[in-house]
Amino acid sequence: MTHANPRPLTLSARGPLRGAIAVPGDKSISHRAIMFSALAVGESRIEGLLEGEDVLATAAAMRAMGASVERGDDGVWRVHGVGVGGLLQPEGALDMGNSGTSTRLLMGLVAAHAITVTFTGDASLSSRPMGRVIEPLSTMGAEITASPGGRLPLMVRGRTPAIPIAYTLPVASAQVKSAVLLAGLNTPGITRVIEPVPTRDHSERMLRGFGAELTVEDSPEGKVISITGEAELQPQDIVVPGDPSSAGFWMVAASIVPDSDVTIRNVCMNPTRTGLLTALRMMGADITELARREVGGEDVADLRVRHAPLRAITVPPELAPSMIDEYPILFVAAALAEGTTVARGAHELRVKESDRIATMAAALSAAGVVLEEHDDGLSITGTGGAPLPGGARIASKLDHRIAMSMAVAGLVAASPVTIDDVSPVATSYPDFFATLDALSE
Repeated sequence: MTHANPRPLTLSARGPLRGAIAVPGDKSISHRAIMFSALAVGESRIEGLLEGEDVLATAAAMRAMGASVERGDDGVWRVHGVGVGGLLQPEGALDMGNSGTSTRLLMGLVAAHAITVTFTGDASLSSRPMGRVIEPLSTMGAEITASPGGRLPLMVRGRTPAIPIAYTLPVASAQVKSAVLLAGLNTPGITRVIEPVPTRDHSERMLRGFGAELTVEDSPEGKVISITGEAELQPQDIVVPGDPSSAGFWMVAASIVPDSDVTIRNVCMNPTRTGLLTALRMMGADITELARREVGGEDVADLRVRHAPLRAITVPPELAPSMIDEYPILFVAAALAEGTTVARGAHELRVKESDRIATMAAALSAAGVVLEEHDDGLSITGTGGAPLPGGARIASKLDHRIAMSMAVAGLVAASPVTIDDVSPVATSYPDFFATLDALSE
């Protein structure tokens, strides 16, 4: 998972993108489906699981702690869980590869079990701070020894019984929220998370589906999510909808490549995940929702996207939590819009797989885009639909979303764009380039 052999790729402008596609299963939901199934007693079945490296790291970790997690020849994953409180001591360190979600959520699980686990990861993940998760889990009684700067490798010695807490999120982070709730699953009493700014709520929806006693209430301080500990989770049959973050690349690509017409099937439309859709529509994108429905407690729709001229906007900062992973591809849309787009309120981008603000600023500048970097985002002056100059070699910084975003930029560049390493794309979207080729035929 360390991407020891870089895979450079050069992309050139090509004709319209046309066709109907399905994107991989939602990454956030896939992680949680594996984890929660591994904590239930009995067999759960998962269809549509994202089989990228990040989710496979979660599956391997749950196996190492006693669960049976296997993929059938029919593509359905079957998980036999160990029950809440039943995680076993793994024989060795858990290699999380590039997955921050796996690391932070599993730290929460381990924190309330009587086991000691060492977490390791690749160079990118090992550069990401874990302090925001260490703080509340330590308050609950876990002993956590981290590398300098609160980074991996780190060791979590869980405590049983852990101490229930009421924790106000200092930053909008679904991962921190989920880590505390997962620690609360095996903690006597009620653990509460106060969320001043709403973030994606997949953990809450799915935990309730598995039978956890979880409530969400509004308060003057924000949403209060309460979970009653020592839970007994029941096995479930889960259908994972398409990942809106993965769909975002095609929403932007179809919007900026002339004469494109792409339908993206089965996209998760959870309202905490639709910020990019909202922003693109504000910019004038032609995106139609078809066959809206509910699948496994999540809103789902097919999205038809047709090329349309985009205009600059000031992105409402309150959209940031619902599109934090989609900012890199939004920056590409802004580079083709008419006028100057201001996209701020996204401090969180500084501590993703790469510093996504600095990395995208460097990449787009190399491709000829006029922009200004801020501490919390970018201001980008677009071409008004004219091709980007291109002719650049882009450093992806081991970041899958940077690689895919700049691949989309290459589709509208006057001169070819070379990405130094596209191998990290396998962490979330193994078939990305095959899908691009299929849409270009």
